[in-house]
Amino acid sequence: MGAEEALEFADRLVFVKTGRHLEQPQRIIFSDLWQDRRKTYDDIAKSCAYSSVYLKEVGAALWQLLSEVLGEKITKGSFQSAVERWKQQYDNNSASIELTNGVRSSIDSNFLGRDREIAELHNIINSGAKVILIQAEGGVGKTTLARKYFKAQNFDFVLELWMATEIQNLTPVESVVEEWLRRDFNEEPGRDFGINLERLRRKLRNQSRKIGVFIDNLETALEKNGKFLESRRPYVELLRVLSDSDVHSVTLVTSRERLRESSLEVHLYSLEGLDEQVWQQFFSSRNINCNSTVLNEMCRAYGGNAKAMQILRGAIFTDFQGDIDAYWQENSTDLLIERELKDLVASQFNRLQQIDLEAYRLLCRLGCYRYQDIPSVPIEGIFCLLWDVPEQRRRVIKALQDLSLIEAKKGQYWLHPVIRDEAIGRLRLISEEWELVNRKAADFWTQIITEVENTTDALSALEAFYHFIEINDFEQAGGVILYRRDNKQKITLPLGSSFYQLGLIQKIISVITQIIDNISCHDQRSRLYNILGYSYRLIGRLSTALECHEESRIIVEEFELNILKISPLFNIGLCKMELWELEEAKLFFNSVCSIVEQTETSYEYIVYSECCLAFVNSCLELTEEAFSLAEKVETAMSTTKLTAWGTGYNLLFLCFTYKNLGNIPKSFELCERAILYAEENHFAQVKAKAISCLGELYREQQEFDKSLLHHLESIKILDKIGAKCDLAEAYYQLALTNHKKGEVNQSIENFESAIALFHEMQAPKQIDKVQTALDAFINNQP
Repeated sequence: MGAEEALEFADRLVFVKTGRHLEQPQRIIFSDLWQDRRKTYDDIAKSCAYSSVYLKEVGAALWQLLSEVLGEKITKGSFQSAVERWKQQYDNNSASIELTNGVRSSIDSNFLGRDREIAELHNIINSGAKVILIQAEGGVGKTTLARKYFKAQNFDFVLELWMATEIQNLTPVESVVEEWLRRDFNEEPGRDFGINLERLRRKLRNQSRKIGVFIDNLETALEKNGKFLESRRPYVELLRVLSDSDVHSVTLVTSRERLRESSLEVHLYSLEGLDEQVWQQFFSSRNINCNSTVLNEMCRAYGGNAKAMQILRGAIFTDFQGDIDAYWQENSTDLLIERELKDLVASQFNRLQQIDLEAYRLLCRLGCYRYQDIPSVPIEGIFCLLWDVPEQRRRVIKALQDLSLIEAKKGQYWLHPVIRDEAIGRLRLISEEWELVNRKAADFWTQIITEVENTTDALSALEAFYHFIEINDFEQAGGVILYRRDNKQKITLPLGSSFYQLGLIQKIISVITQIIDNISCHDQRSRLYNILGYSYRLIGRLSTALECHEESRIIVEEFELNILKISPLFNIGLCKMELWELEEAKLFFNSVCSIVEQTETSYEYIVYSECCLAFVNSCLELTEEAFSLAEKVETAMSTTKLTAWGTGYNLLFLCFTYKNLGNIPKSFELCERAILYAEENHFAQVKAKAISCLGELYREQQEFDKSLLHHLESIKILDKIGAKCDLAEAYYQLALTNHKKGEVNQSIENFESAIALFHEMQAPKQIDKVQTALDAFINNQP
């Protein structure tokens, strides 16, 4: 075996074991010493750019690495013979695939022999444990056991979190909690993670239903010492909530590694493999002789690994006609227990490559899917990866199903995590294939999602983003966020806008910030900054929102992107209005109107801007201008196509405008319309603000008790969704009503709450507005 072949083989072994390739200095040492073992590090240093001292350190680390990978002591003098021996064993390995035409047995190995474990888990939970970590190596059956427990104990429903197998694909825990609240508790999440966690805690404490929480493959989020990665520390807070002794839930976590967070109350449950009796039952049901004494040896060698049991069955049946003794005699020395499932999976891939190249290629290609936010793909997602197989594509899929190399249920397909690890590792070794497969997968997600009506649609469409990120095509990744589809109201919107309208704000912020610095297309960069800024404004981060919109505006001006002038100006105006910088807000809204009139495009922005101007003018006591614009907007709303989001906010600003103008009946009417529209479209924020406006109207009519009730209801909703700007204003209005009613202490307390929130948002003019009212109130007290 030549040096180049040996190097690539060793590199492959290292990659399979560690997920990393050999570094350049390691490759130099390996190659030079393979060709001439008499060379010293001084000799090698003379022909490269590294010093001999450095190479000695690298060499020592290389031999240690190879010792860990090969499972034996490796030195400078022994590495060549060890690698050659491994290569020979590797070439002779003959694990394979089942291609039988018979009917599969109805026995499911995933649900064999776990009664004792179910009982033990039940006893642990009865003793008070709230969170149990089921720990074992891959393929033993951790996931299956957790699912079986929830099913056996008749849980009403289970909250699920499938952790990605790669760090960069881990879902932010903020998004997970938002999704649980929205999907499983019909609860609109707030903008603040702490608020959402506390809301989840209350839900779990007050439930009469039996709730399970399932977190699968936690190890991806852990560092080598068993603590959460620094970037994933918020998961600690989630587990702290789930381990609260008062919650009415049970959480099962699976992981290949132990969790070592001393601040968490997590019960460790080490899961062992299936016993020999279960293996006998399984093989017997597949017409394989189970009376042989070697079955006990095999079961011990693989630690009773359930996935290994499935794969072994295919190899024995196909290659040795069910002769388990013959199989074990030829392969027993190749399957050391410390390598167990990973070696077995690798050998299965090799055999599949030899006998069914089309199935092998598909299996590797399927490794490109994440199986995370969207845990499975429909059959169309598999067909798109068989572009070079014009016929019998279902046969290729069936070949993988028969081998248990692909999981399937109700038309959805996915890979077992251990299988995916090997598949994606092999796929990445072929750079051209890696890029093409990811592009095909991205095209599939883009084409299959034609409308975005719910969070599943949005998350499915976003999968294309991750495929482009994998091949460093940031422009296309940005294009996914900007790709326009119809929403539930048949309004065409960019995917990013659908995300914040659906309440997936943390998710869209996360993905845009991941790529924004790598986007070179000026048009795309400007649009992404606008979506990012809008999202930040919704969660009350006004200074960050302004920075994003200003960046978008600068790009537009610098590169003369005239068609994009309107959006950043309008959004800056909204931020200025939230900051109570009303004169500046007017300048921006007027600029929008002027540009629209000049370009004769985007007429809906005139309606939006003039509605905002009507409100701003009413606040500045410019009565005639405000009244004229309000009437004009009402007329335009019936003839101009607006988004549902825009219609809701237009109704809202008209409520406040007519209230400020003293037209109380008109404001009442618009408030009721706004509330009804918000309820139909699930716009909690619009509803809360309209209710607050009703509170102001009742105050004007001296109906203080009704006013207080409406303000308190508004505050409850706004606090729930974490809308800090509107919450601060609601506290301010509540304080004014307290003042009118003569409730001194309550008034001062609510003024101070409003000031504190405006301080958080860095809104000095809002603070001045509230402080002035508070000072006047205090000075007028006897």
